[in-house]
Amino acid sequence: MTLLFDDSKKLEKALGEEAAGVLIKILENQDAEAKKELATKADLERSLRELTLRLEYRLTLSLGAIAASAIGIVAAIVKFIS
Repeated sequence: MTLLFDDSKKLEKALGEEAAGVLIKILENQDAEAKKELATKADLERSLRELTLRLEYRLTLSLGAIAASAIGIVAAIVKFIS
C-alpha cells in the first residue's frame, strides 16, 4: 500500500513528522509482506498442473485395480465352471 502524498501530509499534520514517518514505514512494510503472500498466475498454473497429475495417477491406479478385480472374478468363474 503506497500512501499518496496528500495522505502522508495529512498524517504528518495530525501526528507530527516523526510519528507519521514511523507509521508510514510500518504500513509500507505490512504492504510488502502482504504482497509476498499473493499467488501469481504461474503459482496457480503450477498448482493446477500438480493437481491434474495427482488426479490422473489416482485414476490410473483405480482403473488398474478395477481391471485386476474383473480379471480375478472372470478367472474364478472360469475355474468354477470347469
